[in-house]
Amino acid sequence: MLRFRSTGARAIALVLAVGCVARVPPPDPSQKPFRFPEDVFAFRNETVWQYDVDPATGSIAWHERDPPPAFSLRCATLARVARQFWANARFDPDVPAVDADTYARLVQDVIDSDRRGRSPTRVVIPGYADLHSFSAAHEALVKRALAGPWQSHMQRGNWRMIFPFRPVQQRDEAERLRASVAAGWPPIVHVFRYPRITLNHFVLFYAVEQTPTELRFLAYDPNDAEQPIVVSYDRAARAFDYAATPYFPGGPVKAYEAYDGLLY
Repeated sequence: MLRFRSTGARAIALVLAVGCVARVPPPDPSQKPFRFPEDVFAFRNETVWQYDVDPATGSIAWHERDPPPAFSLRCATLARVARQFWANARFDPDVPAVDADTYARLVQDVIDSDRRGRSPTRVVIPGYADLHSFSAAHEALVKRALAGPWQSHMQRGNWRMIFPFRPVQQRDEAERLRASVAAGWPPIVHVFRYPRITLNHFVLFYAVEQTPTELRFLAYDPNDAEQPIVVSYDRAARAFDYAATPYFPGGPVKAYEAYDGLLY
């Protein structure tokens, strides 16, 4: 029985370690750094619930939106596809715009491109300078291409959140995320609380500021098309902290990179 427990523990540790192995693509000298707001969608992922956050106590009350939002539960999809456009598409404002059917095909080509790295060739999007201006002009077309909420619900790394996150693991994760951003590859990060799920969300880290006491990651929050969010890592506490938003009062969260590695 002791051998079984030991073997099982080693197997679980191996699975978690394999899943955490980062796969940062080789740098591309022609790739510009990820920019906000140019490289994000002009529209946002709407929350299903209306949140009433008390900033003094941190308590949250919520109720369903009425009417229900038309475009929601797609935070993982927006974060992923924003990175795919950044990595695997090239906007060319000097080429004449094309018809809606052609744009729909080009958008689908980007969505079908590598989700975890750079594709050999980029999809050229004519007539626009960046994703923000393109998605503002063709919001309905882009939203149709982004499919339904199931892509966020079925993200293959979601299983990881139910396992413990030790402080040393979060320390190592913070360093991996810092290194990825420094290498020019913006990681997609699952931030959450568990088992009491008051936050279960995906954001895209694209810049980092370092101090002796913390790492301050700037992130694209799919729930907010107007401004980036700050997710900080406290070196002493070895813990991540999510800024206050209309849907979360702010505070400690767990975090790990998604759309990366064999299992995530």
